[in-house]
Amino acid sequence: MAKRDYYDVLGVTKGASPEEIKKAFRRKAKELHPDRNKDDPDSEAQFKEVNEAYDILKDGDKKAAYDRFGHAAFENGTGAGAGQRPGAGFGSGDFSSAFSDVFDDLFGDFMGNRGGGGRRAARGSDLRYNLRVTLEDAYSGAQRTIRVPTSVACSGCDGTGSSGGAEPSTCPTCSGMGKVRAQQGFFTVERTCPTCSGMGQIIKNPCDKCGGAGRVEKDRSLSVNIPAGVETGTRIRLAGEGEAGMRGGPPGDLYIFVEVAPHDLFERDGPNLYCRVPVSMSKAALGGSIEVPTIDGGRGRVQIPAGSQSGRQMRLRGKGMPALRGGASGDMFIELAVETPVNLTSRQKELLREFEDLSEDNNPETKSFFSTVKSFWDGMKG
Repeated sequence: MAKRDYYDVLGVTKGASPEEIKKAFRRKAKELHPDRNKDDPDSEAQFKEVNEAYDILKDGDKKAAYDRFGHAAFENGTGAGAGQRPGAGFGSGDFSSAFSDVFDDLFGDFMGNRGGGGRRAARGSDLRYNLRVTLEDAYSGAQRTIRVPTSVACSGCDGTGSSGGAEPSTCPTCSGMGKVRAQQGFFTVERTCPTCSGMGQIIKNPCDKCGGAGRVEKDRSLSVNIPAGVETGTRIRLAGEGEAGMRGGPPGDLYIFVEVAPHDLFERDGPNLYCRVPVSMSKAALGGSIEVPTIDGGRGRVQIPAGSQSGRQMRLRGKGMPALRGGASGDMFIELAVETPVNLTSRQKELLREFEDLSEDNNPETKSFFSTVKSFWDGMKG
């Protein structure tokens, strides 16, 4: 059976660019992979045919030979000869290389390493710092200095990990790739190089101060800006202030998680504040004005309507918390708590008894409640 044209196999034209050839191979490899076509007995042969075509067309020299001589250029060389099944003449190494290219292209970014070069120095870890602030700080904003235990670049080797400023040498096990490959049946398995731990380089003379890590443990003092309007759970990111990277790698980030401490006077609900204010029984009955505190340290005056009950709320507009990212401030709500007097004198008790005798029609809620109770009891008797 005559071999198909490699360009037809990948579905590209003869003048296709290397990038177009790679994209076509990726598409065909996904489409024809045997694991996706278990019910198709021809899928494995077609999949190998695609790999054979890509192995020739991705290589500039092989592609030039194929464009000039066609399949005859490989009948007695590295290609598949006449009468062979597709891919038979390539050997496991070439086939693995072809499949590894698409594997690297598909998953290299996700794994943090693309094929074709040594691995980048490891990025430092991100750090978390829990910062507790007062409600007053959350209202007005604040500047805080914190001490963070972290890793910083070693001053003895400028973060390289090598003593005397010597350059690290290429790892002999992985040739600087940071990974080694092993053939396991149909697939090639990649693992982190055990010699260099994936760095691609080894240090023959490690720094005495850091032991070759390129970083040392140290406490750092940092100034943190607390913006007005922060809430519990607000996260502040300080880029590059995390742990130093290994052997000159980029540092991680520092994340400040804010917790706003409870307040003695105010309770917060989003942008609004609530303040529970006790008032005397006579003030609630007669009405009048009271003075209340505000979160900015000022004072506000609230008018209490006559006959106010416990739980009644009054609003002071704009006296709540500022919005974190701009916008109008919240409101402050005053909640009345009518207080029953205690430790009465004989005269006070006498006046209250007299008042009680005269106030039958002044307690409408009490009258309504006991009227409902009487109806309930009468219904039970019936």
